[in-house]
Amino acid sequence: MPDIVDSVLQRLAQLIRDSSFEPLESDTLEIKPVPGDGGSWRERHKSANAFLNTRGGLLLLGIAERGQGAARRYEFTGYSESAEEKLKELPALFTDRQGRALDLREQFPRWELREFLHGRVAVVWIDELPADQKYAFYRGTAFKRVLTGDHTLSQAELDSQDRYREETWLGRELQPMAGLTLDNLNVDALNDFIQHLNRPVRIETVKPDLEAARSFLERKQFVRDGAPTVLGMLVCGRFPEDYLGFCCHLHGYVDAPQEIARDKQDFTGNVLPLMESGLAYLLRNIQVGIVARDGGSDALEYPEEVLRETVNNALAHRDYSIDKQVTIAITPGKEIAIRNPGRFRPGHLIEHPGDAIPLRRIIPEARARNPKLADVLRVFRKWEGRGIGMATLVNLCLADRIDIPTYRLYTEEVCLVLKPGRLCCETIESRLSEFDAYIEGKLNGSPITTDQKCVLAYLMKSEWANERVRYSILLTPDNNHYDQLLHLERCGLIRQHPQSTAVHPIYVVDRVLMQRGYTAELLARYGERVQRLDPKARAALEVAYRHATFSKTPTLSARRTAFSLWREQRRGSENIREFESFYRTIRTAFNRLERGGYLQRCETGRGYELGPPSSHAADPFGEDPRSR
Repeated sequence: MPDIVDSVLQRLAQLIRDSSFEPLESDTLEIKPVPGDGGSWRERHKSANAFLNTRGGLLLLGIAERGQGAARRYEFTGYSESAEEKLKELPALFTDRQGRALDLREQFPRWELREFLHGRVAVVWIDELPADQKYAFYRGTAFKRVLTGDHTLSQAELDSQDRYREETWLGRELQPMAGLTLDNLNVDALNDFIQHLNRPVRIETVKPDLEAARSFLERKQFVRDGAPTVLGMLVCGRFPEDYLGFCCHLHGYVDAPQEIARDKQDFTGNVLPLMESGLAYLLRNIQVGIVARDGGSDALEYPEEVLRETVNNALAHRDYSIDKQVTIAITPGKEIAIRNPGRFRPGHLIEHPGDAIPLRRIIPEARARNPKLADVLRVFRKWEGRGIGMATLVNLCLADRIDIPTYRLYTEEVCLVLKPGRLCCETIESRLSEFDAYIEGKLNGSPITTDQKCVLAYLMKSEWANERVRYSILLTPDNNHYDQLLHLERCGLIRQHPQSTAVHPIYVVDRVLMQRGYTAELLARYGERVQRLDPKARAALEVAYRHATFSKTPTLSARRTAFSLWREQRRGSENIREFESFYRTIRTAFNRLERGGYLQRCETGRGYELGPPSSHAADPFGEDPRSR
């Protein structure tokens, strides 16, 4: 977090010197001047409340926004000593839904003054509330953070949270384990947790023995009714594998064709060592390349932060009432599948498989299945409600750092599938290039941007995944590219699905871009003889038609067509021999299509273009039909 503060302050200093403006606020950062009166402090309190109820964040006080439009700028107003008491009282300002005061000192770990320009600014760190303690209220209202604004939580959201809290209280993680006593816990592991909890502000003393720790263990719900809970055994239990069964197991294997490359491992123990073992296993078995920077540095097949947090989330969110292990299956160069005991809540699945455009989408959920365990892991910096989750997986995908993540759903398990590579892969680039004239027309003559390509790619691949009974993550206002969604919708390149709602808009790509075949169009142009073309010739002709109708370069070659079809069938082009064999069949199809009048050579002699319309085109596989 300090690194983030330093970078923000450096950028603000430059903008202030230049008397200019750049939007820096986000869903986790609020920049405001120190208020001069009590009424203005209420707006800061609302932001603090919104951070508590959403993903945590930072209040940066001492800088104001001035002006409008082109004259908009940042101005340094500085910190006032009169603000100290107001900052110190922040942890005691909020209540629960019944109006009872909350002690939130753990959620306000510190505030500090930073030297800035010719004065100082105040920085207030605010942690997200544990899921089972939400929501906090300020003056009778609960707020949430959406993009850069603070919004009132709806009655439906508050009621849903109450139901969730009741469900989790009955959850497996808090169930006492019959027959166990305090002696089944490890005081050293407990003190390790306390030491992490005391960073940066001491809030609990180290325990000399388990009996002295009893009240703390009960308060943290590591112990209930005198017995360790599942949570207690996961965090600091002795020999947890003897009592928790497969709930404290992680199984990994590499699915490689060579037996010697198949690395199979079983890990057991407390949840924190399991997380470390899972990450180490992934890093040991994924591919590493070399990138042309920093003198040729290593480049992991997947971003390390994705690997770390998906393993952590698998153990944090799994259903501990199901006696099955978490499984990591690695197929080198192809995918990582993390199979996790549990199910999605019905309200977080959008399922309309029978629609003309089948839908299988997952609504991202920030709430943890095991909130007390998630709170412990947050202390160890192993899990963050505002960190890597579904929304951030999507953001990394839209940043073109991984391919689209998808899920397979089983009776008692959820499987997250991660694929290496880019979202805007060769298949997407090739397809969009074939529609470049059509796309620029929709964008009023402007070329498509990288961000717009990524959004279109995400929605196209979501639709293809949904057809294959894979679930994709719904794009929501929490994703960084939401503005691009709105712009593409206004231009008509995407539209809302008929099942879309105001709460959860569901976007699909313009059907022209998603069209796969052009049988009707080719029949209208060339007559029924088109139906006698073999599948490869028909496919090649459809690519030619697409180029002629939607591309700025309507001419094409047999090789380019072969590449387009090869990628379209998602076969990949890594096997050169197979591709060359495929290309020769397309080359043969081109020759026949040329003889039949479906294609003709360009005047320059380089490339082909679509032949003129005719209902009496010659049969490229036999005699001219007019001679019969």
